[in-house]
Amino acid sequence: MRPRETLLALSEFQQTPRSPAVGIPADEEDENTTKRWYHYLPLCFAVVLILAPHPSLLYVLVNYHLLTLHSPLLFSIHLLVTYTLTFLTFCSLIICVARDPGPVPDPKQETEQDGEMSLTDALLVTQEDDYTKPGRWCRVCWAPKPERAHHCSVCGRCVLKMDHHCPWLGAKCIGHRTYPSFIHFLSSSTLLSVYIAAICIEGLKFAFRNPLAIDAVTPVNEIFLAFAGIVFAIVIGTFLIYHIHLILTNQTTIENISPFLLLRHLPPLPPSNTRRKLSDPPAEYELSYAQRRLVKDARGVIRLYDLGWRKNVEQVFGSTRGNWKYWVTRILWGGGCAGDGSKFPHNPRSEDMLARLAVDLVHADE
Repeated sequence: MRPRETLLALSEFQQTPRSPAVGIPADEEDENTTKRWYHYLPLCFAVVLILAPHPSLLYVLVNYHLLTLHSPLLFSIHLLVTYTLTFLTFCSLIICVARDPGPVPDPKQETEQDGEMSLTDALLVTQEDDYTKPGRWCRVCWAPKPERAHHCSVCGRCVLKMDHHCPWLGAKCIGHRTYPSFIHFLSSSTLLSVYIAAICIEGLKFAFRNPLAIDAVTPVNEIFLAFAGIVFAIVIGTFLIYHIHLILTNQTTIENISPFLLLRHLPPLPPSNTRRKLSDPPAEYELSYAQRRLVKDARGVIRLYDLGWRKNVEQVFGSTRGNWKYWVTRILWGGGCAGDGSKFPHNPRSEDMLARLAVDLVHADE
């Protein structure tokens, strides 16, 4: 059966209003996944954390740089940098909260447009569009699930290239369309924390060397801001470094922490003489301890979408060559995303590595 015929056949099952995975009506399922007011409490707390240091910071800048050092230039520079970083942090935060992370295309609309498909689109229809493959059909949404898309049980929907569900950003998912802004948010908030900590540490050095030159309240504010800046820089900066690693290797958080997703991409298993028979492709619960260890070890070697760090970065943030507008959007909120989020090129070496993994899995218990 051709991929488009398969899609037409599968889309017929969407006529039922029930969710086959849980056996409840679709409207009741939507009510269960509707976000309540308490889902936005972490977002409000995050906004408070971003704004909380500014009164103390303004007090430090006025008392230390203006009244003590008598340096309006330093005062203006520090004020400009801190509020610019704060502005950039809120720009990307708003995009992450307001933008849809990655809507999955409606298969009915795709099938209705088959008659108007261009030659280029027709050539792009490959066997990767076969939604009968493992992991390509969502049994909760009861709809086709594109490659690298995942179903979020909290949001009650599938998200294109889903990275993770973030309760701190309005209980929304980070997906294909919001991942660049999420990285921008982590970068801006980390730089803001480092910059505030640096200003206050420099002020503390002056206070210890010249205890009579400044009032007693300013060093207390500097200690508080320096401690908070260091803590937030370590926490958010570590998270940022982890996601930089994911970008350079073209992985999502789900793919990085779920090694058994590789099983979906295995080629047909070779014949085996052992009593322990595996499905094709095998399921996680069917694997022995030795086979599970093989898959976990292969997770760090077999990177299906790793095309080299340059192409990996362009796949996340898009290309900025020859267009200055892209640079403006990337500076303000991280910019847009590259591609449609449903098809991704594979690492050409991954097929051979997956074939070797399939052979090793079969012979692991012999």
